[in-house]
Amino acid sequence: MSTTHVPHRAAVRPPAGTSAAGTALDRSDVENPTRRKFLTVTGATAALALAGTLPGITASGATTVDTDRVPGYPFTLGIASGDPLPDAVVIWTRLAPKPLEPFGGMNDRPVSVRWEVAEDERFRRVVRSGNALARREESHSVHVDVRGLRPWRHYFYRFHVGGHTSPVGRTRTSPTAHQSMPAVSLAYASCQAWYEGFYTAYRDMAANDHDVVFHLGDYIYEYGVGADGGLRKQDMAVDFQRETTTLDDYRGRYALYKTDPDLQAAHAAAPWIVSIDDHEVENNWAGDISENNDPVAQFLVRRANAFRAWWEHQPVRTTQLPNGPDIQMYRRFQYGDLIRFNVLDTRQYRDDQAAGDGTKAPNPDSLDPNRTITGAAQEKWLLDGMAQHSARWEVLAHQTAIAQLDTAAGPPVLVPMDTWDGYVASRKRILGGAQDREVRNLVSIAGDLHRSVASELRPDYADPSSPVVATEFVGTSITSGQDGMDLDAGGRVILDENPHVKFGNFQRGYVRCEVTPREWTADYRVVDKVSIRDGKVTTRAKLTVEDRVPAIHVH
Repeated sequence: MSTTHVPHRAAVRPPAGTSAAGTALDRSDVENPTRRKFLTVTGATAALALAGTLPGITASGATTVDTDRVPGYPFTLGIASGDPLPDAVVIWTRLAPKPLEPFGGMNDRPVSVRWEVAEDERFRRVVRSGNALARREESHSVHVDVRGLRPWRHYFYRFHVGGHTSPVGRTRTSPTAHQSMPAVSLAYASCQAWYEGFYTAYRDMAANDHDVVFHLGDYIYEYGVGADGGLRKQDMAVDFQRETTTLDDYRGRYALYKTDPDLQAAHAAAPWIVSIDDHEVENNWAGDISENNDPVAQFLVRRANAFRAWWEHQPVRTTQLPNGPDIQMYRRFQYGDLIRFNVLDTRQYRDDQAAGDGTKAPNPDSLDPNRTITGAAQEKWLLDGMAQHSARWEVLAHQTAIAQLDTAAGPPVLVPMDTWDGYVASRKRILGGAQDREVRNLVSIAGDLHRSVASELRPDYADPSSPVVATEFVGTSITSGQDGMDLDAGGRVILDENPHVKFGNFQRGYVRCEVTPREWTADYRVVDKVSIRDGKVTTRAKLTVEDRVPAIHVH
């Protein structure tokens, strides 16, 4: 999305001199155009029915397991934990002694990886341990769903292989569903174009104590990095200078991003709950429709590649393992009687953007009562869940702004078709549904805009009598959009033209929140410069919402 007027094309664009790659699954298809044509013409959906049919992820056929022949330090991409439950958490790593080479410099043999979970950082009280296989068909990644843990407890974890020991990670299980909770601390981030700046915000996040961290999309960008690595000023191999389309491309891009020490530190400090927006696949894709209207079968091949690489590089369960071009992304996490997080997927099931995408006046497409940004099944799942009244704060953790964002000064109304403004009926059904179900406190946390925008949410912005039923805290980007400023011209227009918008900022950073039964507090942490390695991080604003009162107070 744009950093100024929120139009169709993202502000983070491929650096000069980049080029698009082919449409194949991996390099074997580039070298075999006949097979590539077969997949494209006969239909990717059938070809991708099972993940095992993808070139590059088929079983290696090796029958021996390596335990000590790792060619170098294997934990160059760090460690992570995620998707916490009261009795479980996923711990992750990927073996990559040469992280920017294909398969991380590993051979085709599976590798036995020893893992440990302890109650103390020195591992004197190990409570769970075991061995996992890191396989070539999964890029030698390891996803361990550690069960039998105690609720609402901190744990420490690490991995061992070939005489090497990983860094130690700290994680935390969630509380039980009905546990009385005095407070929960969380943080969330999005949009981290590697070549647009340094991840100073993650260094700050890692230095603070959060019970859980959300990443709301655009973990990678599909654009070519450029020969000079953009603001990172790092020489890049040719493979990284093109747009990602193949499985190797996506794997390489995750590896590049995960080499960053500040991102690794943030992952190691707390469990993460991760979702997907557009750039994990391609800018502004919608369902099975690509940005440039590529043949559907061709785009589904690309989507399958993108989903597979995402799963290989994130601390998620096998329930999120993609089935070809399909993935189960939306899911829930309950934090006692205080918060329920509904992690949404607003990409995979949405209708195509209205009126050809871009920033447009409300139009018959955007106002069509049959259009959806969530799909019917996910919408029902969400509304049915709201009716359960399982927590004091019901949270939508998702990709982009629900609030109406008029980006034109004066009488004309121009809104982005890629946000919920292009899906007005979805906004009415979900916000109106929350009102009908008497949801006590509904809060939306989102990203995508490359700016901070805090708003009060109404089901129908065209109706002056439509009540405020929820609040929304859109966080800015980690780096995308480069340094920015406190308030740009586009941000002034948004504040002037949208009285329901209570705060705006155009710097980089993240949001940290403290939630109690009485109040939701959101601190907008901003970085003065991401164009240098050691920018200064400060709190730009503290916003609060009181229990049962969906109004934002700016302090």
